[in-house]
Amino acid sequence: MRRDDRDDPFDDIFNEIERMMDGMGGSLDAADAGFGGDAHVSVYETDEEVRVVADLPGVEKESLRIKCDGRHVTISASTAASEYEERIELPARVDEHSASASFNNGVLEITLERTGSSANIDLS
Repeated sequence: MRRDDRDDPFDDIFNEIERMMDGMGGSLDAADAGFGGDAHVSVYETDEEVRVVADLPGVEKESLRIKCDGRHVTISASTAASEYEERIELPARVDEHSASASFNNGVLEITLERTGSSANIDLS
């Protein structure tokens, strides 16, 4: 008897597991998989701030470059084997001048203060 997979509620879960397993193959092509598929970025937000946490194994602090335009954070880095650049869209507008960052044991953490969604403009 042939199994009908069209209604399998676990298809999405199994497809995601397969995608993650494929990413663990160890490719050094930076355009496809960053640091051999090991780079991972998460974004967290509260009412006061936005926090970006990136796992960057094998990266030295001196090779990191971080930019922010208030809506996006761009992280660039390199290792002996690859180059990495990722532009992360932030969930809220931030004050890019309030940013602070730390890098410890291959984990980059960037904290940015949220700003209001718009500025008041005085009419003269």
